[in-house]
Amino acid sequence: MSRENGAIDRGDDADDLVGIGFGPANLALAIAIDDHNRRDPEQALQVRFLERQERFGWHRGMLLDGATMQVSFLKDLVTMRDPRSRFTFLTYLQERGRLADFINLKSFYPTRQEFHDYFEWCAAEFGGWTGYGRQVTEVRPVRNDGRIELVEIVSRSVSDPADREVRLARNIAVGTGLTPRLPEGVSAGERVWHTRDLLFRAPELAARQDGLRHRRFTVVGAGQSAAEAVEYLHRTFPDAEICAVLTRYGYSPADDSPFANRIFDPSAVDEFYAASDEAKRALLGHHANTNYSVVDGDLIEQLYRTVYQEKVAGRERLRILNASRLTGVEHTSDGARAAVRSLTTGEELLLESDAVVLATGYTHVDPRELLGEFFDACRTDEQGRPMVDRDHRVLTDDHVDVGVYLQGGTEHTHGITSSLLSTLAVRSGEICDSLLLRHTGRQLRAEDGRLGVL
Repeated sequence: MSRENGAIDRGDDADDLVGIGFGPANLALAIAIDDHNRRDPEQALQVRFLERQERFGWHRGMLLDGATMQVSFLKDLVTMRDPRSRFTFLTYLQERGRLADFINLKSFYPTRQEFHDYFEWCAAEFGGWTGYGRQVTEVRPVRNDGRIELVEIVSRSVSDPADREVRLARNIAVGTGLTPRLPEGVSAGERVWHTRDLLFRAPELAARQDGLRHRRFTVVGAGQSAAEAVEYLHRTFPDAEICAVLTRYGYSPADDSPFANRIFDPSAVDEFYAASDEAKRALLGHHANTNYSVVDGDLIEQLYRTVYQEKVAGRERLRILNASRLTGVEHTSDGARAAVRSLTTGEELLLESDAVVLATGYTHVDPRELLGEFFDACRTDEQGRPMVDRDHRVLTDDHVDVGVYLQGGTEHTHGITSSLLSTLAVRSGEICDSLLLRHTGRQLRAEDGRLGVL
């Protein structure tokens, strides 16, 4: 490691891997590498992770009371790769003194808050590997006789932009997560939030409810986050009207049936990767209802009961504006004005709201923005998407020795689990194995070179 204005050592000073981002994906990779390093310390990999946040955090703005995971606790960061690892969710429960209590719940689905605590428990073991509060600003190729053998990872401190660092890496793992998607023409603001910020912004209003003028919140979206936001706001602001804007006629249940869930199996990644482009498109279309714009059945029923009971009581606070589309949002001095159009009648409705909450999903971070000039050496398909090998490594030109591993953004090559938790444990093992193969190959080439000199 060096400061940007200092000399940079080559060769032995380079990390075997620099992970960009330290969310669940790169955390799982850190665990896989740590498991290897403990088994074979003579072939230990030297790694470093750089994370923009000041501490570990995963969707903190949606850690709602009582909200449960949509995946089994067995799909933690390690179990499907190695259930003997010291980082299993069950080991976490044992250390927290809750193993028997959890067993008595008779549930495979812990709360989101508890699973986040499990992530933090794992991440605490890697404080020495992780540079928190550092934003990666540039990835620069290092050339030697026309070959790209290393890259320089340039980062700056979030709290002190003058603090800049450069690290040398033989491989990088891009795990920068997802970025919030907003409707076209809509910008976030003081009273216009993406659900990512719900728990950061709503409590400010809850603390001064008397200051709410409109007594109305508008939530846009039809997926799990939208439904959870509606339930949370309805519960937190008992005298406010909650308007749920859906382009559908209502919330659609997630297909979590056993056969459909096979799409999340590690073996399904092998099958998807080997399939034709036509088959891949068909599979993604057939099984979109396992993950996208769908809601847990229990929550749908709870919201419907609420709507019905309010009709009976004659005070309807929860309004479902179905078959409707948000057409615009205007920021006002005391809230936000949401323009909504009915898809069936064309009727326009203006909702004066204390806040508009956008549960409009996320998009993958485009790796070319991060990789810059280095991306020119990465191969892409006809649609400009990175071509990715089975080991999650971007295919590069022949003169490139650096491996770029994508932790997400590979749905087009590896299937629906690309940005989900379901296969993190197995994927981290695959990436670790690939790093070890490349590490061994580099050692063999170096040995051959020394013998050639002799």
